[in-house]
Amino acid sequence: MERIFLFIYQYRAFFTFLVLELVAVWMFLENNQFQGARFFNSANSVAAAITGFSQNTADYFSLRQVNRALAEENARLRYELEKRNRQLENLSGATADSAIIKQFDFVTAKVVNNSVSRFTNFLTINKGSINGVEPGMAVISQAGVVGKVKVTSRNYSVVTSLLNVDVMISGVLKRTGHFGTVQWDGSDPDYIQLKYIPRHVKPLVGDTVITSGYSGVFPEGIFIGTIADVKLSKEAPFYLLTVKLAQDFRSLSWVTVIRNRLLPELDSLEVRVPDFQ
Repeated sequence: MERIFLFIYQYRAFFTFLVLELVAVWMFLENNQFQGARFFNSANSVAAAITGFSQNTADYFSLRQVNRALAEENARLRYELEKRNRQLENLSGATADSAIIKQFDFVTAKVVNNSVSRFTNFLTINKGSINGVEPGMAVISQAGVVGKVKVTSRNYSVVTSLLNVDVMISGVLKRTGHFGTVQWDGSDPDYIQLKYIPRHVKPLVGDTVITSGYSGVFPEGIFIGTIADVKLSKEAPFYLLTVKLAQDFRSLSWVTVIRNRLLPELDSLEVRVPDFQ
């Protein structure tokens, strides 16, 4: 404290000058309306800029919480939408089966690791067996299909990406209703191929490709992408269709894991018919 008083005493002339200058400026602004208005407008602009910067910084650091909340809200809305669709499907028949209505569960997860540059790409999410995630479950994003759960630990799961040459899922041309197999060829992470669409079909560039729901893993109607290129060789029985993926896997951040409660029943039934597979 003594050092502070010595410092002030040593520079007393400077501090006296500074106080008088501040008083002079205050009197000048108080007695000159135009200059006073300009000064206070400028001060308000500076204060607003500082406040805006501070708010933007706070908003940036809160994006993670906001994204988590939005992802959880999307999962809840998907569940409610699927439930409502099942109820509507059963209105024309007898009393709705509660097992059908509650067929799918949704779990939101954060992507903590991801790859797109290999022939067999995988991604890691921060939900595991403790959250009810099991191998074989479907994984989607807000944009569309992502892949299938391969292995799980207590708190994490590894997902086989749709950008994996070993992954095949059933897809449908929404406009025509014809189904084929969606599979990546290992080249461009923005595009995938839809195979086995017969030549009598007339697919068009821009046609929507969605999941068929046949395997029981993915619900019917999940967006995969749109047709970007149509090829048909002279003697080929099937088209080779290039599909622009709805999901940009380079920016994948949040996903939803889907559990089909009725899938074990479906699998156990079909396995009893050896020639079915």
